[in-house]
Amino acid sequence: MSQYSENIIIGAGAAGLFCAAQLAKLGKSVTVFDNGKKIGRKILMSGGGFCNFTNLEVTPAHYLSQNPHFVKSALARYTNWDFISLVAEQGIAYHEKELGQLFCDEGAEQIVEMLESECDKYGAKILLRSEVSQVERIQNDEKVRFVLQVNSTQWQCENLIVATGGLSMPGLGATPFGYQIAEQFGIPVIPPRASLVPFTYRETDKFLTALSGISLPVTITAQSGKSFHNQLLFTHRGISGPAVLQISNYWQPTESVEIDLLPNHNLEEDINQAKQHSPKQMLKTILVRLLPKKLVELWIEQGLVQDEVIANISKVRVKNLVDFIHHWEFTPNGTEGYRTAEVTMGGVDTKVISSKTMESNQVSGLYFIGEVLDVTGWLGGYNFQWAWSSAYACSQGISEK
Repeated sequence: MSQYSENIIIGAGAAGLFCAAQLAKLGKSVTVFDNGKKIGRKILMSGGGFCNFTNLEVTPAHYLSQNPHFVKSALARYTNWDFISLVAEQGIAYHEKELGQLFCDEGAEQIVEMLESECDKYGAKILLRSEVSQVERIQNDEKVRFVLQVNSTQWQCENLIVATGGLSMPGLGATPFGYQIAEQFGIPVIPPRASLVPFTYRETDKFLTALSGISLPVTITAQSGKSFHNQLLFTHRGISGPAVLQISNYWQPTESVEIDLLPNHNLEEDINQAKQHSPKQMLKTILVRLLPKKLVELWIEQGLVQDEVIANISKVRVKNLVDFIHHWEFTPNGTEGYRTAEVTMGGVDTKVISSKTMESNQVSGLYFIGEVLDVTGWLGGYNFQWAWSSAYACSQGISEK
């Protein structure tokens, strides 16, 4: 015996839940399937458990896609301010952390509870531990366009909304199922890769593991010319922190990145002033005032920096030191991969998806929303905003049919 729901959503993450609530609010019947034991798993652990749900400044320039104009329509139709209003209406207290990033005061579960209560209020059904194993297209039937095998039950629907996310954080149930559905229907997929992700050390840089836990403000620049100014964190596997996660979106394998370890200082000026005012000072004394002591000591220990009296340092040595600290060429071995990546770059090719409704141009009634699409936001609440905006565009597109 088949079950029927006018709209079926695969994936109870940010995009899937928000879309379900919006569709139900518009009087549509909607059922959400998720293979996990609980909804919004990625939301719950995001932002250190406080969910960076959007940003005060959201523009299309904060997103990467092979089709850069794709995000414009959805972001304009459901803005960050629309979501902020919803959060405020629900009485959820929030704060700005830095660079416009908005976090819940009490915890990420408040966002999940809000989405769940919106679904309950308007009658959207959420079925957990529900594995969709097969999707078939039915021709010449407006009411039943798709047949799904869910666990041991057959389900039919008019509209199928794929909100399966990317491949990042496989421990939270990430699978390539959304990409497989796209490929099944002849929809191209841009090869996915881990993004907003830490870099790992090559063998020659492994000595830096001694700095694990130390962080400092840097400016980091990719070969494309894109740069970010934020914190860098040394770990026992490589380099991380907001600056590194941001630049990973713009880094290509085998490329190096350039890191300015003293972005707010001019080291050459500092050394020249010291030569005039305290020429007997040791170089280490000056460097330790500007940089983490452990970092300076490691450089000296490794023979990368030679400690000597300031007065004796030649112009050539000063230039080499300036290059070494202001223009550190770091070549990653690679990234930590999907295990720690915040998002997935690549995904369903947006060139064949309507930017207004998120519907496939080739397969009527098939929609893709959220991270499964080839849209990647910067770190800082942008990927959640894409989930809300794309889900809203989809719900409006379905209701206007």
